[in-house]
Parts: sequence; structure tokens; C-alpha cells
Amino acid sequence: MKINKHCFPNGLRLVHYEDTSTQMVALNIVYDVGARDEHPEHTGFAHLFEHLMFGGSAHIPDYDTPLQLAGGENNAWTNNDITNYYLTVPKPNVETAFWLESDRMLELAFSEQSLEVQRGVVMEEFKQRCLNQPYGDVGHLFRPLAFRVHPYRWPTIGKELSHIEQATLDEVKSFFYRFYAPNNAVLAVTGNISWDETVKLTEKWFAPIPRRNVPVRQLPQEPEQTQERRLTVERNVPLDALFMGYHMCSREGADYYAFDILSDILSNGRSSRLNRRLVQEQNIFSGIDAYISGTRDAGLLQISGKPAAGVSLEQAEAAVRKELEELQRSPVDGQELEKVKNKFESTQIFGNINYLNVATNLAWFELTGKAEDIDLEVERYRSVTTEQLHTVAQRTFCESNAVVLYYKSDK
Repeated sequence: MKINKHCFPNGLRLVHYEDTSTQMVALNIVYDVGARDEHPEHTGFAHLFEHLMFGGSAHIPDYDTPLQLAGGENNAWTNNDITNYYLTVPKPNVETAFWLESDRMLELAFSEQSLEVQRGVVMEEFKQRCLNQPYGDVGHLFRPLAFRVHPYRWPTIGKELSHIEQATLDEVKSFFYRFYAPNNAVLAVTGNISWDETVKLTEKWFAPIPRRNVPVRQLPQEPEQTQERRLTVERNVPLDALFMGYHMCSREGADYYAFDILSDILSNGRSSRLNRRLVQEQNIFSGIDAYISGTRDAGLLQISGKPAAGVSLEQAEAAVRKELEELQRSPVDGQELEKVKNKFESTQIFGNINYLNVATNLAWFELTGKAEDIDLEVERYRSVTTEQLHTVAQRTFCESNAVVLYYKSDK
């Protein structure tokens, strides 16, 4: 990719990629703030802000109407590491996008009314997702079991409903001015727009926004787990469920790509090991999945599934451990590894055809390293060897590194 970059005096990093195959333009802004930056007694603020950012800014009381009139669409999402906003507009109306995004970076229209509206929305989301949905509290159970000191021990939506319920306008303002700043953000612009026009519009709308004093991140580091952790709960759910986790390295760790490939070998597609053996052949699970958290700090490789009728959680766990022990005992076959690598490469290529996906990915790579790293992803997966996978499996899938949650149906 021909990637253009510029850093403005106020600290805003601009990344650009021109794609003339579309008549649309995408703006993606990623702020370097997530749930891990919250105080343990004031959680859920990063997610609350995702909603507050659509409640009107200093000079624009209604965000959605101007964007819709310009033929645009928008959305946002939050996780433990970042908060991401994006919008798309037709090429002729691109300045509307710069105007809208810059004004809410400058300042929100803080008011008790806006806070009450968005607080109500977030609280309702908390209730629906975590309190009134089967298996909805898994994150609130599993995370503190796996993490004792790191902020990953609470979900993005917040640790407790009361934290959002009791949030004050002063606390909300403080959070905004600490983290929503040009020097804490990356703006990626892709689609049918030239580099010169992108710089000109960014200079006009974003460059006047002043730098802010963003606190230096000092997160407590999770100590190494030395013995297995277990929890059993009973809930009003239709089926038992098994959740297992193993601590892994950070996004920047040398073995990150090996962990990702291991999770794909276990459960990516019908021919993956867990799906083929434990679902199709042995009928131990009705469904099973393996995935990595992908977090910037050290995270988890997780396995979750629902045992088939008549199979206990103990039997299900034993079957999973048998598959993990095989990875520890015998190196992955070269052909099996190549198949996983090929699947990743095709996913990467097709994923970066869409101009909006490119904007989101460029912003992420620039935030965590440099945007040009987007072109190295396939190479990094290709460089993983069967020997490395074997070493990582032997070190990771041991009992002392395991976190296990039995989620039992009370029926």
C-alpha cells in the first residue's frame, strides 16, 4: 500500500490511503483509551463516552442529521484498549465528515440532560446484555478469575451497574479532557480523496484543536499465575457451558502470532481439531470455539463450548485437555499449519479490499506501532514454524496456567 502520513503540531497523527475504485471516503478516529484506563471504582466510562460522543458537540447540537443529509453513515465501538469511531460519506460531501469529527474532538456539549439520556441507554444495554441474557454474566465471572490486578479484570461495559448510575457530569468532563485529545488519537482517511486534499481539510478542521495533558499510562502488571483457578456457578440457562482460558503474551509479544495460529488450528472451520473431533466425530460438544483476546497487554487464549446432551462438564473438559496435550506432545503437521496460514492470508487480502476496513486497520496499526505494519501481517503469520507452535503449546497448556469456569444449568 502507498501510505501517506503526517503528524501535526498538536500531536494528531494522520494516515491516508487513496482508493479511486470507490466514490466514498472513510474517516476512522481511534482514541488511545479503553476500559483498562478506568479507575476500578469508576468502570464503564470508556463505553459511556462512545455514546456521549453522539449526543452533540460544542457547535453542532445534533451529530446524526447533518451526516444523514450528506449521505453518510457512522458507528463506534469500545474495547479494553481503545475507543474507535468511523464514518463514511460520498466524495463530494467529505468536508462534512471533517467538520463533524473535529468538533466533537474539540469539545462535547456537556449537559446533565445529555448525560442522563446516554446513561439510561448504557444502563439498559448493561441490563440486556449482562443481567437479562443467558450466559450474560460470563465476562463478570471469568475476567476477575483470570486477572487479579490488571484492569482486564472487568468487562468494557463496566464492573457494576452502579458505576454508570452514579457517574457525575464533573467526572465525565474530567475523563474527556484527559483522553479525548489530538495528541491521543490517530485519524485515518481512505477512499476517493487525494493526499493533498486530506492534509488541507485536516489542517483546516483538526489542527486548531489544542493539545491536552494526557496522563502517562502506568498500569499494574499481572503477576504470573502459578496454580489453576476454578469457579463453578449455577444459573437459569438451558444448557451447561464450559469456559477455559490460558494466559498468553501481549499483542507485541514474540509469540503472539503463534498463539493466534494455535487458536485457529483448534477451532477455525469445520476441519479444525476441536470441531472435527469433539463435535462431529465424538459428539462431546454441540458447539465449541477457541480464540485469543488480541489485547495490547498480555491476554488470554480462550476455549468455550456447550457439552452435548448427556455429557458432563468434567467429561467435556477432559476431552479438551486431551486435545491440548496432543499439541504439547506432537508438533503440528506442516500441511495443517500451511492450511491455516493460507486461510489467514486470504482473509487479510479480502478484508483490505474494502476502504473502510483499510481505514480502521491503518488507524490501529499506527496507534500500536506504524501504519506500514499492515503490509507485514501476512509475513509475520507465515514466519511461524511448527517448532515455535510446539514450544508455545508446551509452555502454555499446563495446569498451573489454566482458568476454568463451569457454568451449570440449574434445571
